[in-house]
Formats: sequence, structure tokens, C-alpha cells
Amino acid sequence: MAAPIPGEVTGFIGGYLYGALVGIVLSTIGLTLGSWSAFTLSKVFGRPFVEKFVKKETIKRYDYLLKRRKGAFLVFLLFLIPGFPKDYLCYILGLGPMDTKEFLIISTAGRFSGTVLLTLGGTYIRNHQYYSFFVLLGIAIVIVLLSMAYRDKLERLFYRWHHHR
Repeated sequence: MAAPIPGEVTGFIGGYLYGALVGIVLSTIGLTLGSWSAFTLSKVFGRPFVEKFVKKETIKRYDYLLKRRKGAFLVFLLFLIPGFPKDYLCYILGLGPMDTKEFLIISTAGRFSGTVLLTLGGTYIRNHQYYSFFVLLGIAIVIVLLSMAYRDKLERLFYRWHHHR
């Protein structure tokens, strides 16, 4: 069970409909509530529930985050990576020792920069600021491509950091 409407879409639409400030606030509230819901459902119903929505291989791939409490910084970094399956991460994290307060702080802060960029993009289109939109889009594309190109390396690096603590 992933988000019915991806956060990337709602961020952009929020900026288009409501402008930067209100769009950022509403998108952040929506993403936080959705993330918290996935995390809480996972906490309440456990691994059998999560395995209905997240492949066992995916859970196993990030299982190292569940073994220790010291993975908070790494989780924050994963939330920063564009295109990373954050919905699945919320479910997986609910299986571990992370408490709700820590999860909410990390997931909200980690998603915030992406929310701001997407909302600004929608705002630029709304205001017919096409040059600004395309500059922002270009920057976003470079970030996404770099993240995609180095995703596996970043994940291996995070895994090594986590096991050497």
C-alpha cells in the first residue's frame, strides 16, 4: 500500500493551487500524516501486515536499519534521496525500535527540502514564471539523476556506516 497520490504530485499541485507558503504547509501536513499512518499501521500490525505491501526482499534490504537504534541519521539521509521509496521506508521503520516522535521529526525534516522544491515548481507555473521553473526543473533533474546513478553506492555506504558504529 503506497500513497494513493504520490507526495511529489501533491507538492507540485499544492504550489500551483495555493502558492508557496500555503502549499508547503499543506503538503508537509499531508506527507507527515501519511508517513505517520504507514509507520503506525506497521507498529500495530507488524511484519505480516507490512509484507502484504512491501516485498520481502525490500524489507530484507533495509533490515539493518531495524537492528540498532543508532540509524536515525542514515534514515534522515534516505528521506533526502529523490525518488527513494519513502512510503515503503515508513512501513519498514515501523517494524523497528524507532519511536513515533523520532520518526516524525526525521521523516518530516528529511522530506522538507523536496516538498519545498516541488511546491516552488507549482508556484512558478501558477505565476507564469517559466524561466524560474525550468531552472528549478534543471537543478531537480541533475539531483535526481545523480541520486539514481549513485543510489546503490549511497545505500552501501549507509549500510557500512551503520555497521561500523
